[in-house]
Amino acid sequence: MSETNAGAIVGRLETLYRKNVAALRADLKAFLATRAPPDPAARAAGAYAYPALRLTYVAKGPAPRLPRAFARFSQGGVYVTTITRPDLFRDYLTEQLSLLLGDFEIEAEVSPSGQDIPFPYVLDGSIDLDVADLTAAEIGHHFPATELASIGDEIADGFWAPDRGERPLALFDGPRTDFSLARLTHYTGTAADHVQSYVLFTNYHRYVDEFVRWGAEELRRPGTPYQALVCAGGAVITRDTLNVSDAVAASAWRKHQMPGYHLIAPGRRGVSLINIGVGPSNAKTITDHLAVMRPEAWLMIGHCGGLRSTQTIGDYVLAHAYLRDDHVLDDVLPPEIPVPAIAEVQIALQRAAEQVTGESGDSLKKRLRTGTIVTTDNRNWELRYSHSALRFNQSRAVGIDMESGTIAAQGYRFRTPYGALLCVSDKPLHGEIKLPGQANAFYERAISQHLRIGIATMDLLRQEGPRLHSRKLRSFDEPPFR
Repeated sequence: MSETNAGAIVGRLETLYRKNVAALRADLKAFLATRAPPDPAARAAGAYAYPALRLTYVAKGPAPRLPRAFARFSQGGVYVTTITRPDLFRDYLTEQLSLLLGDFEIEAEVSPSGQDIPFPYVLDGSIDLDVADLTAAEIGHHFPATELASIGDEIADGFWAPDRGERPLALFDGPRTDFSLARLTHYTGTAADHVQSYVLFTNYHRYVDEFVRWGAEELRRPGTPYQALVCAGGAVITRDTLNVSDAVAASAWRKHQMPGYHLIAPGRRGVSLINIGVGPSNAKTITDHLAVMRPEAWLMIGHCGGLRSTQTIGDYVLAHAYLRDDHVLDDVLPPEIPVPAIAEVQIALQRAAEQVTGESGDSLKKRLRTGTIVTTDNRNWELRYSHSALRFNQSRAVGIDMESGTIAAQGYRFRTPYGALLCVSDKPLHGEIKLPGQANAFYERAISQHLRIGIATMDLLRQEGPRLHSRKLRSFDEPPFR
C-alpha cells in the first residue's frame, strides 16, 4: 500500500515496528518460562522483522534543481532501507519524507523486511535473562541474534553496489543503528534518546563541570528553551534541583568511558557535551555511534599544544585544515583525501568568539588564530622532535591535539557538519609545558569562556537550517536521506 503523506508513512513504520517488537518479546518470555521454541513459520513470515521503507522514483526528465544538499534523488530507481526506533527518529524521518514528497513524484511503501530484529535490542525490564539457565548462543538458536557480518558502513564509505536493482535510501539501516544506540548507552552512561542534535566534544572533565554549572543556571532563566539536564550515571537536573553539584557527583558517571551530558530542548534541539577523553581512538568510537543519530553538527572544544612563538597559553585556535596523523581511519578514509572546512561552521565559530569575548578585528586576532591543526596518535610526539618539527614546518600547523582531525574526518565521512575551536594549554616547542600551578591558573581563566563560545556557536548554527548541510559533504551518488 503506497502512502503520500509523510506523517502517515512514519505512523505505519511505528505501528509495524511496535507489533514486531511485541511479538518478539512475547515469544522470548514464553521461551524463557517454558523452553518451548517459537513457531519458525511466524518468523519466516516476518513476525520479528524490521520495517522496510521503500521509495520508488520514476524520473521523467531532469531532476529538479534544489538549493539543499540532501533529500534528493540522483537518478530514478527503487530506494530501500530498514528502520528501527521510528518513535525516536520521527522528526527526522518526517522531515526527509516531507521534502522528498514535496519535490518528487514517488511511491512509498512500508512492509516487513528480510532483516530480523536481534533479540538483545528489544530487552526491557520485563525480560530478565539472568533467571534463565541459558546462554545467549542458546537463545540465538531460536531467536534472531546480532550478526556482525551484517553490520557495517559500506554505504557511508561508498563501498556498495545496487542490490537486486535497489539502492540505499539512508546511510544506516536498522541493524547498524540498533548496534550504535546500544553502544551509546554503554559509553556515555545515558540513553540514546537523550542525545541532542548539537554535540560538543571535550577532552577534559573541567569542561563538564562548567557545562553542568552553566546548564543549571540556564534552566532557571525565564524563557529558557531547555527543559532538563540529563547527566551520565542517571542524574537529572531540573530548575527545581537544589544542590546540583552534589546530585551530579553522587551519580555513577565514573563508570562510563565517555560520559555524556545533555541539555534537553524540544525536538532534540538542545546541546550535548561528551567528554571523550584523550586520543583518536575514543574520538572515532563515539562518532561512529553518534552518527546514527543524524546530528545537525558536532564540534571539538578542547585543548591543544600551541606551535607558534607568538601564541600564549589561553589563546584560541580555529581549525581551518587538519593534518591527519591519527591513522585510525586510514583504511576507510586515506589521509590524502581532503577534509574541507565547512564555511557555515567556521563563520559561526568566529562570530561566537566575538560575541562572548567582546573583541573583534585585530584585537581578537591577538587571541584567536586560524590555521592547520595536527592530530596525532602519539602523545609523546615531542620525543621525535626532528621529525615533528619538519612536519609542522611543512604543514604550517599552528596547533597539535589528538582528537580534532579524527572528529572532522568522521564528520566528513558521515555527512555531519564539523569544526574545532581549541584553546592553547601549553607550548612544548617553546619551553612552556604544563606544570601543576600553571595548569590550574589556565583552566580557571579559560574554560568558562571557551565553553560559552561553543554553546553560542550552536545557537548560531540552529539558525542556518538546511544551509548548514553543505554540498561539500555529499558525493555524486548519495542516498536521499541526510
